[in-house]
Amino acid sequence: MTETQQAVAPTLVGAEPPTPVIYKGLAGVPVDYTAISQVNSDTNSLLYRGYPVQELADRRSFEEVAYLLWHGELPTESQLATFEDLERSLRHLDPAVHRVIDELPMTAHPMDVVRTAISVIGARDPEANDSSPEADLAKAIRLFAQLPAIVAYDQRRRHGLDLVEPRDDLGYSANFLFMTHGEVQELVVVEAFDVSMILYAEHSFNASTFTARVITSTLADLYSAVTGAVGALKGALHGGANEAVMHTFGDIGTADKVDAWLENALASKSKIMGFGHRVYKNGDSRVPTMRHAMEAMLEHYDRQDLLELYTALEEAMAARKDIKPNLDYPTGPAYHVMGFDTETFTPLFVASRIVGWTAHIMEQRAANALIRPLSVYNGVEQREVPA
Repeated sequence: MTETQQAVAPTLVGAEPPTPVIYKGLAGVPVDYTAISQVNSDTNSLLYRGYPVQELADRRSFEEVAYLLWHGELPTESQLATFEDLERSLRHLDPAVHRVIDELPMTAHPMDVVRTAISVIGARDPEANDSSPEADLAKAIRLFAQLPAIVAYDQRRRHGLDLVEPRDDLGYSANFLFMTHGEVQELVVVEAFDVSMILYAEHSFNASTFTARVITSTLADLYSAVTGAVGALKGALHGGANEAVMHTFGDIGTADKVDAWLENALASKSKIMGFGHRVYKNGDSRVPTMRHAMEAMLEHYDRQDLLELYTALEEAMAARKDIKPNLDYPTGPAYHVMGFDTETFTPLFVASRIVGWTAHIMEQRAANALIRPLSVYNGVEQREVPA
């Protein structure tokens, strides 16, 4: 069937055509198969290749999870060592990428910087249009390795700080934090950050992943698909929610002001970011794991005030609206006390979700069909152009 054809039900002569059913936002509409992740409704658990994500976060590193999402199985000890050596060898950015980042104004959102840097990496890759499985995996690993350098350098330059080169003797998360802050962070911080990276890595056909698959379905290259996904993730209803959580906390101020703030917000029909999820009916299964990591961070940095504010708003939302937090709610405060700028939170999401995006890009390409849905016209009927 070509893209100009459409499947229609048989209609009797003279009968009114059936009224089309519109699924706004494609809510509840399965559009393809995936073997990468799913939410098991029976256990309310997000599964990566069949493994509960909370178990992966508790027992495995982000590097191991990345390997799992790309290859379908957890790595052996030797496979992990080979993968880690490769990733660490690719961490340095081309000076041309640094120069482009330096040319971007400080007024540009960090997500714009990430999007532009990925485009530059793609434009400078002589194998950009090689979409073989081997070539796409190589691109995926390169972006995985270099995104921390992009995100870390952009935050540092906004504070007038110099570039910190990556270290090849540190794991992914430890190196990411080192490049951001210029010193090796304590283990409790590294572990909490690693948990956040694992929890954000993949989530089936979310908006940005579906964007990447749509672009891939046209036979565009991996960099184009990832750039489009970054654009989708920038929106406040998707990746920008973790930023919005901290803006909300800033608006409220302290825990004793939550009730009054929420009363005004609900009266004005404002959306409370960090709460609710289209997929989970009994609460986001990732939240307990991330909340535990967040609590470790707030204790480590002695921010009891932030925990009190977090808990007060969570309890107020449960009492007033019976809505539970999603992953962005505990992640925002954790990233805040780790020393990341609020506007950097969504680029951190990119650094994690690059794994899921590229896994889906490769899966889409392996059994491709152009994604081209229909629309139902409800505008002005055909008419003549005035003379």
